[in-house]
Amino acid sequence: MGGRLYRGDWYRRNRSQWWRHGNRQPDRTGGGKLSGRRIPHRELAGDGAGGWQGSVQPIDKATLDQVPEQFRPANGHWTGIAARSTVFAYDKTKLTEDKLPKSLLDLAKPEWKGRWAASPSGADFQAIVGALLQLKGEEQTAAWLKGMKENFTSIRGNSTAMKAVNAGQIEGAVIYHYYYFGDQAKTGENSKNVSLHYFKNQDPGAFVSISGGGILASSKHKQQAQAFLKWVAGKGGQKILRDGTSFEYAVGKDEASNKALVPLADLQAPKVEPTELNNAKVTDMLTAAGIL
Repeated sequence: MGGRLYRGDWYRRNRSQWWRHGNRQPDRTGGGKLSGRRIPHRELAGDGAGGWQGSVQPIDKATLDQVPEQFRPANGHWTGIAARSTVFAYDKTKLTEDKLPKSLLDLAKPEWKGRWAASPSGADFQAIVGALLQLKGEEQTAAWLKGMKENFTSIRGNSTAMKAVNAGQIEGAVIYHYYYFGDQAKTGENSKNVSLHYFKNQDPGAFVSISGGGILASSKHKQQAQAFLKWVAGKGGQKILRDGTSFEYAVGKDEASNKALVPLADLQAPKVEPTELNNAKVTDMLTAAGIL
């Protein structure tokens, strides 16, 4: 797949619930409770097609069949288990909908100089650039990054970028959607002045990133791991995404996401092949542009 081993906010938010509920399920492999200790998780920042090659074993077909094809690779080496949407979080006290960028590409234009932020060192934003690279090619991506360098403010972390928008320090920020919904579900103190703009229209800014799970080839508990991953990608694990407070999208077939979210089908995301995301190239291009 494209991605990197990642133990970020998403993993911490869902791990305790998945482990607790998953370990309640009967293990018919004879190994006792289901163990998630051998389930590696990757966020799709992109390592190209060979990101997990040789380190994981194929996943059972019954598990793969629970997830639509657009959320998993054809080789069956991993499967999507959750997703998140790119958004433009903006200060609703300063910007009206008619003043918002129509495309992610608009943020490189002179009129957006000094008005938006991003966290370019994080896997989240690098995945977005990886999607842009795949969709628009190297020349157009390099041109966009040049404009980005002139226009944006670098802030470390998506939640910090959203807080800066909320505090009126910057007009908008490119982040993932769940930071906003997570804060709204709590006190809302870091997002009370924030609204989300979804680019839609198959724009690079409508990119939907997949979180994937696979099974280590070195695992001594492959049967248990297969069973646990099947549960995570199935109704039990996807229900936790629907009813929990991570506000990630469920990706299982016919599985609903949290009702607070814009439906996944309405995001009008572009078609991006996750195994072709190229994190090494993205890092090189961000560095060449002077962003990293």
